[in-house]
Amino acid sequence: MIEKTALNSGWTLTCNDTGRPDLPDAMPATVPGCVHTDLLASRLIPDPYIDVNEITNDWIGRADWIYRCRFEATRDDSRVQELVFDGLDTIAVISLNGEEIGRTFNMHRTYRFDVSGLLKAGTNELSVTFRSAYAYGAEMEKHYGYRPNNYPGPGNLMRKMACNFGWDWGPTLVTAGLWKPVRLESWNRARLAETRVSATLAGSDGLVKVYARLARHGSVGPCRLVAAIGGVTTAVAVAASEDEVSFQVILPSPQLWWPHHLGAQPLYPLTLTLIDEARGDRLDSFERELGFRSLRLDTSADEHGSSFTFVINDVPLFIAGANWIPDDCFPSRVTGERYAARIEEAKAANIHMLRVWGGGIFERDEFYEACDRMGMLVWQDFLFACAAYPEEEPLRSEVEAEVRDNVVRLMPHASLILWNGNNENIWGFDEWGWRPIIKVGESWGLGYYLDLLPRLCSELDPDRPYYPGSPYSGSMEIEPNADGHGCKHIWDVWNDVGYEVYRNYIPRFCSEFGWQAPATWATIEESVHDEPLTPQSNGVFHHQKATQGNDKLIRGLAGHLPEPKTMDDWHFATQLNQARAIRFGIEHMRSHRSICKGAVVWQFNDCWPVTSWAALDSAGRRKPLWYALKAAYDPRLLTVQPRDGGLAAVAVNERTLFWRAKISGRRLKLDGTVLAEFEFWRLLCDRFESKEFPLPEDIVRPDLPNDEVVVVEILDRRAFHYFVEDIDLALPAPRLAVEVTAIDGGYAVKVTAQNFLKDLCLMADRLDPDAVVDSMLVTLLPGESHVFSVKTAKVIEADDIVVGTVLRSANDLVAGLR
Repeated sequence: MIEKTALNSGWTLTCNDTGRPDLPDAMPATVPGCVHTDLLASRLIPDPYIDVNEITNDWIGRADWIYRCRFEATRDDSRVQELVFDGLDTIAVISLNGEEIGRTFNMHRTYRFDVSGLLKAGTNELSVTFRSAYAYGAEMEKHYGYRPNNYPGPGNLMRKMACNFGWDWGPTLVTAGLWKPVRLESWNRARLAETRVSATLAGSDGLVKVYARLARHGSVGPCRLVAAIGGVTTAVAVAASEDEVSFQVILPSPQLWWPHHLGAQPLYPLTLTLIDEARGDRLDSFERELGFRSLRLDTSADEHGSSFTFVINDVPLFIAGANWIPDDCFPSRVTGERYAARIEEAKAANIHMLRVWGGGIFERDEFYEACDRMGMLVWQDFLFACAAYPEEEPLRSEVEAEVRDNVVRLMPHASLILWNGNNENIWGFDEWGWRPIIKVGESWGLGYYLDLLPRLCSELDPDRPYYPGSPYSGSMEIEPNADGHGCKHIWDVWNDVGYEVYRNYIPRFCSEFGWQAPATWATIEESVHDEPLTPQSNGVFHHQKATQGNDKLIRGLAGHLPEPKTMDDWHFATQLNQARAIRFGIEHMRSHRSICKGAVVWQFNDCWPVTSWAALDSAGRRKPLWYALKAAYDPRLLTVQPRDGGLAAVAVNERTLFWRAKISGRRLKLDGTVLAEFEFWRLLCDRFESKEFPLPEDIVRPDLPNDEVVVVEILDRRAFHYFVEDIDLALPAPRLAVEVTAIDGGYAVKVTAQNFLKDLCLMADRLDPDAVVDSMLVTLLPGESHVFSVKTAKVIEADDIVVGTVLRSANDLVAGLR
């Protein structure tokens, strides 16, 4: 059996730069980790997430670094002894006992080095020298020539997390280090060198496909590979002359694995055991949990162009998704518990797919395992983003090795539903002015997306769909970001125009669209210490990485909300506008379910405290957008949309049962006076369907547009429609009553409206940085009440619920304008 010895302790770190005499000769190092986290732990640098400290740490990525450790070992010439590095970031030379054993050039690969002849009995010295990614990138630019890149740094010339070099939501913190575990493995006779496992359906039965490649040592005879799953055991002989074996296991009638909004997530433990046939002892083993579901991506032609529909267990889904970026600039800090907490937050927001974006990393196993358990679908980009990539050596071989490593590692996961070739690179070549820069015949990545990657996916993981890019229209003959084909990104809305323009598009699938807002107030106060805090103060402005981002925040308010005069109002108004923009876009797309089959908002999470498109900030605190996503992605959605010159109530049902109920509506003055009403006894919306109900003429035609609202209801679902934007709406100054009652784990805060209150928000972090509120963006008619549930360990009283600070509404921003 393989013996594994972790080598994650006893490391030291040295700066290999004579220009840093202020640093000690050696400092303690943590593995897994990186240079930045070790310097932080030794209090040798200021926290780069705080204020403008990022810029004082720029030198770190331009220096070379040496990690060293000593470990005890026993030499055994009858066994193969290998050093295994699960992740090295990035340009490294590895030496054992003073002798070089290998060089690495890829953050996204696992490396294995045979050290059988070099290992000493007793103490051994291991060192890993990391070269500056900047220095290596400069060499590679000379080698390949210039390639366009939308962001600074040489991330497209090497295989390293691209957003390390800075993005429009992330800092420039160029890391180096052993970011995944290290171990010494010792084995004899044979081991499983590569194991590929997939789980699909064959009719009503589960089908497990197994491929294994063996590494052998010495004169080992025949082996036996035994697969066990769900009470079914299959044994296959591997002759002494063979190194490869493939076979199938049939599991009769397994329970189906579903995304969380449709069903359960049964997982079946699979164990593969390699046995020496002659001796009968176990040589190696492989364990995974498998879920059984069918999967296809329907891109067939239709009357609208060509579809882009994920079909799971023969059900065509509307995807309620969000883009996932690395959850920390230093990925080793993201624990399994943190992964699970973030994915739970996504699930609670009614998100059922996360797109792992191509400028980051292939996440660690714990991420995909948590998605399997929670029914969270995963769209996985290959790691190419917003740049042109050379296809020559040595990059091409690194790409192939990286893809083989990660496809094999991740393919057992039921949650993984797509391999995607790249993020915005085909679009960039077509529309961002790259064509004149890239010389005729010069590579820019297309050969990866249309040839290498699909070939590798077909070879390794043929049961899972591959798609060349996001956005991509399915053909190089069609513009890559077309409405009628493939997947689309909508970015003119944030960059150039107002969010009302979302209604100009009915994409087949929208894999990116987003709107910015600052982090929660508590997160800003923890990360920025400007006196006073303003949108333009040094720290706040530094934590805004988008080009003209603050200007776009204000421009995006135009026509919707007034320009704020105070920091408090700026913070709330921009957060409110973000929530409204994305809810507006999602409800529009969902109302066209027959054409559009997915909305994947940019973005779910943050890697550091920043003004960004995220719903959950870097501290894991919910922005108002999180609550907007929960409402807009509700599996049963009621929304009011313009149709044929009038208005229609649109019911959208993603549940497995039909939705049949009375639909009613009223046109009211803001003071609650009913001006017109209707009632229709049975509106039937079948499962996986949207159903439009045209609203009567007396409902859709206002008498005083600035003082009226339409309210439509189906059971406990309610939708509002306003005839003018808030800046023109006669919202009164808020009048309300507050009651606070202690409950288990916190408080119930009951708010009773004494006049019309629009988008009422209880900003729980203004009470306690650790507090969490269950609801937000609540609209109340005069006399109605709503109870906010606040989880907190702090004592709260009614006087703490300060209107205009803790309790906010659109009324605060616009009352008194007219």
